[in-house]
Amino acid sequence: MSEDDRTRAMRSPGDGRPLPPRPGDGLRAGGAPAHQVPSAPAGGPAGGPAGGPGAPTHKLPAASQYPEPGSGAASPGSGPEEPRQGRSRVYGKARSGSSPVKPLRPGREPSDPAKPRRRVSGRTILTIVAGFLVVLLVAGVGMFFWINSRINGIEGVLDDYQGRVADTPGTNWLLVGSDSRKGLSAAERKKLRTGQAVGQRTDSMMLLHIPEGSDKPTLVSLPRDLAVDIPGKRRDKLNAAYNGGPQLLVRTIETVTGVHIDHYMEIGFAGFVDIVDAIGGVEINVRAAVDDPKAGLKLKKGTQVLNGAQALGYVRTRKGGALPDFERTKRQRQFLGAVVKKAASPGVLINPFTSIPLAMSATDAVSVDGGTGAFDLLSLGLAMGDSPVTTVVPFGGTERLADGGEAIKSDRPKALALFNALKEDKPVPKDVLDTGNN
Repeated sequence: MSEDDRTRAMRSPGDGRPLPPRPGDGLRAGGAPAHQVPSAPAGGPAGGPAGGPGAPTHKLPAASQYPEPGSGAASPGSGPEEPRQGRSRVYGKARSGSSPVKPLRPGREPSDPAKPRRRVSGRTILTIVAGFLVVLLVAGVGMFFWINSRINGIEGVLDDYQGRVADTPGTNWLLVGSDSRKGLSAAERKKLRTGQAVGQRTDSMMLLHIPEGSDKPTLVSLPRDLAVDIPGKRRDKLNAAYNGGPQLLVRTIETVTGVHIDHYMEIGFAGFVDIVDAIGGVEINVRAAVDDPKAGLKLKKGTQVLNGAQALGYVRTRKGGALPDFERTKRQRQFLGAVVKKAASPGVLINPFTSIPLAMSATDAVSVDGGTGAFDLLSLGLAMGDSPVTTVVPFGGTERLADGGEAIKSDRPKALALFNALKEDKPVPKDVLDTGNN
């Protein structure tokens, strides 16, 4: 026995190491066994040793027993092989299913779970954010021009006149709430308890001073029954000046206070209700329970959200307090600050379902001087949202008028201290604010 035969006899064919070639083996086809195994001797026992001493302990099947893929050869002892229906082997194991294997698409690789997913680049994020800001900018500019075109202007209300007070530092607004029923139907007048009076009178008047520096704005209530000298007329209640029109009212207030009025704005009952409802009501801390059938109002003490009709009754009622008219001015200042603060909040301005109805209601309800635009109204809103210092013109009893009526008499020294601080753009002295009328 040659050296190669002894090696073959001593090594098991399945130990994983290649066997040395023998002369005459020739080339092997793919799928054939690694070496030729001699067939068992004729007449030898099946599965028994096929040779003498030194022969392999087991026998491998001949190469011819392994059919080539797709050859259609049947295994021994079986009948004719049926054609395979889409069967194939995947990694040495039979693939389940009968459908044929679909080839990968060109340029597409199998997914790799270990391969990290593609992340969005910072440049893509910046592009998206920039696009969103551009959309907001365009929408804001469009809304600004739309609001500006809807503003109702009152021409001539701030026209110059002989002897007019020179311009003073800061920005001064005269805010007037009228009892005009214009725009209210008979049913709405009945529901809101506004009465049937024709024409209009002032229901509230306030002077808002916005300083040039960092000081807080100051909001001063001007009682409509305050005794004043009306230019070209006799001494009368401040409300009588409004009967001569907004221009006479502005001139009267400038003459009495020495403060130059830069902007004028007024609002009626109907607009008042619409604005409150447009922002979803306003939260008010009711300091004392109110029950006023005349104003159609019944409120409990404490913080609560008022709708438009309730808010109108709240600022009009004269119930409560030793001096009902002055309690009324407190409620008006409290309410105005709450309305403007909520209207200027991001939750209202960013939401189109509240900002658009608010813009429509405000521009329908508010009338301003001819020189006031959307930017000026925005400045007003920001000032009111800055929690302004609030007070009322100091008073000191009453006085009898020429027609026999009775009006409120101001505390002249304190009133002058208040108005001088406003026209000089200085903080109002605390002894004026601490009069018990806040």
